[in-house]
Amino acid sequence: FVDLHVYVGGAASLGSGHPLYDYVYADQTPDFPLPFTYPPFAAVLFYPLHFVPFGLLAFCWQVGIIVALYGVVWISLRLIGFADPGHRLAMAWTAVGIWTEPLRSTFDYGQVNVALVLAILCAVHTSKWWLSGLLVGLAAGVKLTPAVAGLYFVGARRWAAVMFSAVVFFLTIGVSALLVGDQTRYYFTELLGDADRVGPVGTSFNQSWRGGISRILGHDAGYGPVVLIGVVVTAALALLAWRAVDGATDRLGGIVIVSLFGLLLSPISWTHHWVWLIPLMIWLLHGPLRAQLGARVLGWGWLVLTLIGVPWLLSFAQPTIWVIPRPWYLAWAGLIYIVATLATLGWIASRGGRRSRVPSPRPCP
Repeated sequence: FVDLHVYVGGAASLGSGHPLYDYVYADQTPDFPLPFTYPPFAAVLFYPLHFVPFGLLAFCWQVGIIVALYGVVWISLRLIGFADPGHRLAMAWTAVGIWTEPLRSTFDYGQVNVALVLAILCAVHTSKWWLSGLLVGLAAGVKLTPAVAGLYFVGARRWAAVMFSAVVFFLTIGVSALLVGDQTRYYFTELLGDADRVGPVGTSFNQSWRGGISRILGHDAGYGPVVLIGVVVTAALALLAWRAVDGATDRLGGIVIVSLFGLLLSPISWTHHWVWLIPLMIWLLHGPLRAQLGARVLGWGWLVLTLIGVPWLLSFAQPTIWVIPRPWYLAWAGLIYIVATLATLGWIASRGGRRSRVPSPRPCP
């Protein structure tokens, strides 16, 4: 529960008079004291948590992750056309999802990512522009990475949702400035974009382009030429994949494509950020392309990768999370999620002309 400790301890500093971004938690991580890295609005939301006994909070947090995961599965099934997904199918995916690497690390750290994925899926599912904008703006206010979902609403031309999400996000900054003061200015002018403060870029747990290329080069690649080339290639494949499935109408396919791009674009995408693989697997195995061999191969392939937890296995071969250089075979193996994502986007992009021959999803009986 190290991240949950950071949420609680960092938020509690708001009432103690200590600067929020001076707080670190090191009780269980002496080699890597963990600072509070989220926007100040997250600390405002988390503030009441420190009044709850930590054991009770941790138990409720774990139950909440399971409930949120069920919601992610249920809405994903709704988005691909199941009028009533049924509890059996939703519970089956929830039970399997618990054992995948993104969820295992989420439970281990006490992370908030499943709730944020659920918020974005709800935003995509609803037709109410104000609710979509509210959910995206709040999610981005808690943790900046969900802001990439705005690209989905741009692509779907849901302009009211786009504008209102921006308004809500800036309101979270305003509320933070009112309640936290200088710490808000400090975060958005000095800490924003500081990946080194978030964690070790080169560890195998970081499955972004920056992490993957850094492990191959043996040093932090930053956003140098090789990383930028990877980002551009991913963006091109994502755009082609969006057009192939018509992301505006295939809502689950659209938001998954955007989220995969965001995961590779981000400087750090820990394995627990990859909760989006659950909706991806549901889309591949139950969605409009489910009858095609490629969809089944990719869907089951992702499931095997995440159940094994390849980045987790690779972590045992690295001396520490801070050491970037490693043998070539470990460095290249560390590209596993990146390569699988490119293969997935590339295959989706190639399906555009064949989509009309694929049967539409059937409602669950």
